[in-house]
Amino acid sequence: MVLPWPNTDMSDQDERVEELESKVERLEATVKGLTEELVEVHDRLETLEDEAADSRAVQSTESRTERTRDDESGESDEAKSQESQKEDETGGDSELGDDIIVA
Repeated sequence: MVLPWPNTDMSDQDERVEELESKVERLEATVKGLTEELVEVHDRLETLEDEAADSRAVQSTESRTERTRDDESGESDEAKSQESQKEDETGGDSELGDDIIVA
């Protein structure tokens, strides 16, 4: 019978098997450790994404509030401007006091 590997005694083969088994155990431990780290990183990433989404929601709400205030302030400025323009057209006097002359 012809073997595909060189004919060596059994102790060399046993050592080789033990070496390979040891290497497999180290690789399995490495894979397990990396998997645990990956799960931890994934959980932390989800937490950070949730915090970022919450932060964006708060900023969006604050931004809407500021825009509403700006809109309200813009409307009142516009109303004041129109009122001022009417006063300029009428001479700035109220219509009720046109007939009174103060000496």
